[in-house]
Amino acid sequence: MPNLLAMSFEGELAPCFDLRCLHPGSKRPPDGWGLGYYPGGEPSASVLKEPAPPHGSIRSELVKAWEHLEASLFVLHIRTATWGAITDANTQPFSRSHAGRDWLFSHSGSLRHRLERSTTKSLFEPTGSTDSELIFCELLTVFAQNGWRSIGDADPAAIRAFFERMGAHGNMSCVLTDGRDLLAYADAHGEGHLHLGTIRPPYQKLLLEDADLHLDFSRRGVEAQKGILVASNPLEGPGATWKAMSPGHLLVVRQGAIIVDMPPGAATVQRAAGRDLQRPAPVEPRRLSIVHRTAYHYDKPVERSSHLLRLTPIHDRLQTLHASTITLSVDGKQRDYDDVFGNHARKVVIEQAYTELVIEARSEVSLLDTEPFGLRPFHARSTIPLVWMPWQRQVLQPYLLPPELPESQLEVLARYAMTFVERNDYDLVDTLFDLNQTIYRDYLYQKGSTSLSTTPYEVYTRRTGVCQDFANLFICLARLLSVPARYVCGYLYTGPKHPNHSMAEASHAWVQVYLPEVGWKGFDPTSGVVTQTDHVRLAVGRSYVDATPTSGTIYTSGLRETLDVAVHVTPVG
Repeated sequence: MPNLLAMSFEGELAPCFDLRCLHPGSKRPPDGWGLGYYPGGEPSASVLKEPAPPHGSIRSELVKAWEHLEASLFVLHIRTATWGAITDANTQPFSRSHAGRDWLFSHSGSLRHRLERSTTKSLFEPTGSTDSELIFCELLTVFAQNGWRSIGDADPAAIRAFFERMGAHGNMSCVLTDGRDLLAYADAHGEGHLHLGTIRPPYQKLLLEDADLHLDFSRRGVEAQKGILVASNPLEGPGATWKAMSPGHLLVVRQGAIIVDMPPGAATVQRAAGRDLQRPAPVEPRRLSIVHRTAYHYDKPVERSSHLLRLTPIHDRLQTLHASTITLSVDGKQRDYDDVFGNHARKVVIEQAYTELVIEARSEVSLLDTEPFGLRPFHARSTIPLVWMPWQRQVLQPYLLPPELPESQLEVLARYAMTFVERNDYDLVDTLFDLNQTIYRDYLYQKGSTSLSTTPYEVYTRRTGVCQDFANLFICLARLLSVPARYVCGYLYTGPKHPNHSMAEASHAWVQVYLPEVGWKGFDPTSGVVTQTDHVRLAVGRSYVDATPTSGTIYTSGLRETLDVAVHVTPVG
């Protein structure tokens, strides 16, 4: 049974905690248990404790059945007493207030001897007599003396140095939370073990358990959430993957994502979410040749048809079009024009019968977006929510409206979008980087798993899709945050040995967002990159419908159509 279990999720949920160790007929009950959580995401913590619990404890039944036990952060501790009497004051998790928020601390293990209070002036005093509470008070004093008002403010290296000093007295594996972040530390001497668990949606039912604890995440019907778990012993169940934390490893988790990863011996901090990402490295301009061949086959002759082609790449200051030709195997009336989104479009009307139509587009372009964020210092950033002038909002309005979805689904997606904002301190660019990386990392690319009618909500719940689906989800989440976003269709150069080489054999989709005083910048959630000189822009629009390379209408019913598409992107020179 884990004597320590801490959990952080990307959104709120209401798990069912069943303390089997207190069931009638079980072995001797523990010396105490406590559960701390932050209802409604407030900085105030609620803590349920019970020293010397009897079998059939009423409080344990409460945490099993109470539907209002809902939060994104939980800390559970089950005590076997070493120091201190079996009282409420000595039962973890311990709670203290600092800098306008409640902090919770839970210690997995015990020290070899009692500690004396620090000779320096301590700003916090324990109410009980355990070594764990004394450590907690000393740790909060370090925060206060350094002016750190949250875990996010703290220097992770300094915190780890504190734990290493304390570790000379015994096992220091523990967790600390301020209601926003969850800090976990594995004892540097290996005296106590912590395990890191990851829960990834989708899941219809998720149970984790051992002989003494049964944890049901889906009993109350809350939508599936991604989560990070820290436990002294892993719980069994198919929904979570576990790995042991190395001695001396320090982690900080926010909204179900690791934002600070400091392995043992590391002198620098690795930021694992969107924060403090390095500027995309400058690259050299690239010249590419593209051949896009689309073939339609019909079992009966098509007597008349009309087609709309967007097969001429965009020409602007970041992409130079050197040559472009479009040929059709069947003659028809053609007319070129610029559509309302600025795309080069060609309308074709064919008034002769055919059973096969081949459309071939050949283009040659130079990609010049060598340094996407080189227009100004990378840290001169905007924060969410963005403020637009009335005329700006009027022009950007088509790219600010989310798709037509039921309000309940948009509410779920809006909460999901806000988790990225909150764990990146409301920074605009960090949030977008985190969103881009999360879709790339947590969503499965699977051909044939979706269709053109698949909605962003369905992609979110299934965590599966293709480039079009990931672009649609990114666009929906960005617009719910009032960040203008548009759909981009084009080509991706991957090189002959790239793992995403199959994407270069068809048109590709990604996203552009409008950043204040920067302009439209591309994010590719399928590849997890900022677009530079591997992405050839063909057309943009509100959605796929506005930017699809080929579309049309045939005026003969009862036909069976087959479609073959081949794209070849090769470097020139």
